[in-house]
Amino acid sequence: MDGETVSLDVDGAVATITLDAQATRNALTVSMKEALLAAVRRAADDESVRAVVLTGSGKAFCAGQDLAEHASALRADAATALDTVGDHYNPIVSALAGMRKPVLAAVNGTCVGAGLGLALACDLRIAAESAKFATAFTGIGLTCDSGLSATLARAVGAARASELVLLGQPFTAAQALEWGVVGRVVPDASFADEVRTLASKLANGPTVAYAEAKAALAASFQPPLADVLAAEAAAQTRLGLTADHQGAVESFLAKRPVEFHGK
Repeated sequence: MDGETVSLDVDGAVATITLDAQATRNALTVSMKEALLAAVRRAADDESVRAVVLTGSGKAFCAGQDLAEHASALRADAATALDTVGDHYNPIVSALAGMRKPVLAAVNGTCVGAGLGLALACDLRIAAESAKFATAFTGIGLTCDSGLSATLARAVGAARASELVLLGQPFTAAQALEWGVVGRVVPDASFADEVRTLASKLANGPTVAYAEAKAALAASFQPPLADVLAAEAAAQTRLGLTADHQGAVESFLAKRPVEFHGK
């Protein structure tokens, strides 16, 4: 399965889903999100697949929402511009988290915003040494989506999550490892080999036991991930109507400093 911006390749029992829009650092347009959801569902339904890898092409894993497309949506109708959270991001995150087989996020490069949310929706995360991370949402006047408000706090603890979300400072792969965002960091030169080795180990493991373990871990969420996704979507819709968010997006695209006025 090959699309313009997302590919799904099956090699033995391992399916690799690759975000492939290098010109925009694999930023997520509506068409890309639809293709990604289709790829995730196909991998989930393929009985020959026992492990899934989610990765990006080029120097980025995923730069999050495509802001040029989002700016157009805001200009057209700010009240519906954030519908993409419920229509696209939430189904993708639910499909990744709910898949009854292990999913490995291979973070090859920049991992920002919803891209970080996608990585955290996977079961395991391995990062290249040069990868860079950021939550990014508050920098454009938004809150978290793609489950990040729950999955990040679960990974790093409430205090660290608050700093990463509210201050929005970028962080390195080494910091991501230290804080629990990723499970391992490997040199760029050996990244592809390490991903293949780990994916193969998962594919040769006890798939049924993995599925039950995933379900048990998901059940420990308080509140459940589905409730978190719904609350995030509602909050993003409210924020889409604010002058802070609309002005921040336009400033970002125009490469001007962002100014917030609390409106």
